[in-house]
Amino acid sequence: MSIVVTGATGHLGRRVIDALLADGIPAAGIAAAVRDPEKAADLAKLGVELRVADYDRPESLRGAFEAGDRVVMVSGSEVGKRVPQHTAVIEAAKAAGVAQLAYTSVLGGPEADFDLAREHLVTEELILDSGLPYTLLRNGWYTENYTENLGPVLEYGAVVANAGGGRVASAARADYAAAAAAVVTGEGHLGKVYELSGDTAWSFAEYAAVVAEQSGREVAYRNVPAEEHLAILTRAGVPEPFAAILVDVDEAVARGRLARTTGDLARLIGRPTTPLADTVAEALRKR
Repeated sequence: MSIVVTGATGHLGRRVIDALLADGIPAAGIAAAVRDPEKAADLAKLGVELRVADYDRPESLRGAFEAGDRVVMVSGSEVGKRVPQHTAVIEAAKAAGVAQLAYTSVLGGPEADFDLAREHLVTEELILDSGLPYTLLRNGWYTENYTENLGPVLEYGAVVANAGGGRVASAARADYAAAAAAVVTGEGHLGKVYELSGDTAWSFAEYAAVVAEQSGREVAYRNVPAEEHLAILTRAGVPEPFAAILVDVDEAVARGRLARTTGDLARLIGRPTTPLADTVAEALRKR
């Protein structure tokens, strides 16, 4: 039996493995399910088992899981393709007889009424219908979704969004990764649904103020209509389908869909979630 992490070379999957190792799980007891083993060579050097798992090649998933495995299923990143991809993973996990499938879903579940959430909700239903022992990790927003795009903010002195006065209860990826590690190493998590978010919900005006304070530059929040935001993003080179998703998320923020502060995340990881200011500071140090 191993703890298997899918998407193990991605932003979240790699941090889940880091969290497992930090928690004292032997590397030999962890399996990294990856599309390209060469990209996981550093994990292999640590003693982590590599298993090939390409979401787009269901036949590759047959060897990704074994009976008794506990699996962290990191959601796919290709919007529009995730339902067939996730279906393949779920079917392979069921065929193998895994002991737990922990899926990284979306905050709010059925209440998440924005486009990016749809495939997550379908996946939740597929998991429930499969009969697999499950844990649903309904992840809120990663603070890095914003801080990894500080370049234009600093260049133009503006945080541009169409979120109005909405708030985002974000947390660092490492926080969500630690929660995933906790549910596959601890007891009492089967059949549970966790609504995971940061301890504090912040507004875009507050985010702009934090960036301004830490960067020493003038930065303000510029709230714009959805149509204008879409035009700004596409002019900046963002593909229109993805730009439309970002605009739709901002509208969800305005409706309060990403502001929930349940405390589940902090309870699972046994500490407060990473403050917004800390993640901003880290992003600025890396520039």
